[in-house]
Amino acid sequence: MSSATARTPSAATPRRALLADPGYQAFVILRTAFTVAPILFGLDKFTNLLVDWPAYLAPWIDDLVPGSAQAAMYAVGVIEVVAGVAVALAPRFGAWLVAGWLAGIIINLLTIPDYYDIALRDFGLLLAAVALARLAERYHSKRQR
Repeated sequence: MSSATARTPSAATPRRALLADPGYQAFVILRTAFTVAPILFGLDKFTNLLVDWPAYLAPWIDDLVPGSAQAAMYAVGVIEVVAGVAVALAPRFGAWLVAGWLAGIIINLLTIPDYYDIALRDFGLLLAAVALARLAERYHSKRQR
């Protein structure tokens, strides 16, 4: 005989367990960061409020792309916004996109004197994006069940 006060498992129970999982918490933190940051920095490529972005474009890349360095930054901004949206909607794919993009940024920065510290910082971000991709692989399958 079952009691009226007996608890039946609810749909919220697995969700609570997932939210208590430190790995899932790390996934949510990284997913949020790699959604918001690329979108904000991408949008800033159109305004240059945070920094003069064309100064971060290596001269050899500026020579390769048509137009001005600022025009190249407009294209960069669009790609970064798309990457942030990709992380939000499909983190298993978007995180690899961000990691690849960061690899390109690192190569660019290593060819400009005095930007090695920023390249090192971006290497740390690249590692975090790879960690997000791995966590997304794990937690995507859990959420599908």
